[in-house]
Amino acid sequence: MRRLHRSALLSATAVVCALVLAAAPPAAGAPGHGTDGGTPAAGTPAAGGTDPAEAAVIGVGHARAHAELRRVAKGAVEYPQSRRNASLASLTASQREANSAFQAAVSGRFAEYFPSPDFGVHVAQLPTGKVLLFSFSRVETDPTKETGPTDRIGPSNAGRAYLWDPAKGTGARAYRKVTPPVVLMPDGTHAPRPAPFFCAGHSFLPNGMLGVFGGNTGGKGGSGAKLSFVFDPWTEGWYRNRDMAVGRWYPSVVTGADGRQIIMSGQSERGTGTPTPVVERFPALGQPVPWRPYDIPLDVSVQRMRSDAPFRNDYPHLFSLRDGMIYGLGRDADQQWLFDPRAQTRTDLPRRPADFRGYGSAVPLPAGFRGPDSVLVLGGDPLDPNTYRLSGGAWTTQEPRAFGRTQDDTLILPDGTLLTVNGAKDTRDYGFGPFNPKADLKFRQTELRGADGRWRLGPAQRLPRGYHSNALVLPDGRVMVTGDELQQIANDPDIKDGMDGSIEIYEPAYLHRGARPVLDRVPAGEIAHDAEFSVESSTAAGVRRAVLLAPTTVTHAVNTSQRHLELRMTGVCGRTIGLRAPATSADAPPGYYMLFLLDAKGVPGAAKWVKLGKR
Repeated sequence: MRRLHRSALLSATAVVCALVLAAAPPAAGAPGHGTDGGTPAAGTPAAGGTDPAEAAVIGVGHARAHAELRRVAKGAVEYPQSRRNASLASLTASQREANSAFQAAVSGRFAEYFPSPDFGVHVAQLPTGKVLLFSFSRVETDPTKETGPTDRIGPSNAGRAYLWDPAKGTGARAYRKVTPPVVLMPDGTHAPRPAPFFCAGHSFLPNGMLGVFGGNTGGKGGSGAKLSFVFDPWTEGWYRNRDMAVGRWYPSVVTGADGRQIIMSGQSERGTGTPTPVVERFPALGQPVPWRPYDIPLDVSVQRMRSDAPFRNDYPHLFSLRDGMIYGLGRDADQQWLFDPRAQTRTDLPRRPADFRGYGSAVPLPAGFRGPDSVLVLGGDPLDPNTYRLSGGAWTTQEPRAFGRTQDDTLILPDGTLLTVNGAKDTRDYGFGPFNPKADLKFRQTELRGADGRWRLGPAQRLPRGYHSNALVLPDGRVMVTGDELQQIANDPDIKDGMDGSIEIYEPAYLHRGARPVLDRVPAGEIAHDAEFSVESSTAAGVRRAVLLAPTTVTHAVNTSQRHLELRMTGVCGRTIGLRAPATSADAPPGYYMLFLLDAKGVPGAAKWVKLGKR
């Protein structure tokens, strides 16, 4: 990485380097929620640490780049590399010691830890097998300060994105930069920069593309952007659509039974503390739903819906369940709502038993051959370890976990069990106060929920990961864990090398129980709902279950895309297994799914992708 400069009086060579830096995309960083931790705003010659005399000589843009370099240099001095190295070494040793008591065949194991060029504030498992990670340009290297450009006005308020290809391993060659489109933000500067779409909302379209809505316009505490994009996994490029009606900073998005995306909440363009009640959908009625891989939405409009969603807080959990309705589960106990996307109406659901919950997870529970009809809400309160189930229009208190935590991520595994990773005491607080990288190490410990609904503690991950942490299930059955920019830079083995983030790989217990089923072939075309189809397996005689698992896209513990469905097995003949697809698009919204075969011990093989739903 580039050398850091200690003085504003740069040599001619350093000026050339700074010019190159100013032309290149910004480095990496992460937004906070509501506060910038003392980071000054940019956008005027004297703002953000820019020297007016320097700006008069070399121009505002270059002076701003120099100021950013000075800030980075200061951060490296305030939080030196030696401290990062010592912290990572300590966490590595304590993880090894903690996990010596766990057997991989019973509790799984953490197998790999490696650097990433992105913090992973947002992640999505794409139907190509690659993983999309995106976040923001970093403006600090000191983890005791706000890392990202939440409050920034101007070009330092920018986004970034990368693809990780697990087939290429864990080194630098496994990543590819996929910079978002350059935009002019309505922040008074209209300075071009890669779109600041961090802290947006997202879900999948039926053609495998990822719709991303909202982002940060900047200003005190951040403010909502009207941005609307899709990421195309097939061309590996971003496409911009028409702006939403309102700005959204921390919105939620879910894909309904018709393949259209429903967008709710988010802080408006007026700034933090002004969540919008406006509900929109993409694409608008009258516009075709992107169905085929080459149906690229470009300049497509959203549509404002007649019902509203006046959530008092952002990032509500949204789920499309088997009745075709959208369930909006707000963070406030009294804001639990049912939305009918066809009639465009909203009705009340019963008050949740627990009070306000921060960023915790929620999961649509597997329900066999049908789509989910209940949701388990968990996390979001460090004082409450209980889990809460909404089923049949009523709430019940379920089996508690070992301790309360926020910022946790809970995944449905191919065998139908649940896994919780990550967690903290509160936003930016790991147990010893906000912006203190020291963490209560209990939050590193995973938890596992078996088929009986009971929880037990599992092995510890290497890093504590709280705010902005994420996880997803890979097609080979492993689990990718990432996120939390402050812990990542606090434990960065080389803060100068441009690899700001890190990824951990967890291998569930089923990967340590012997041979796995083999899935050799799946249908290449679309599979209609309730249709019979066949797959081929060299281990067909040992297959007992076939499962569809929807790919994850997640941020801020909000994962609206998860879904687990059993497929009916209609017969086995030699290498051929007959299966029946889920009955309706309400059971399983149209799109790409991972198809896993499982044996009698519940061990899944590696998945292959199938496209569910025909027009």
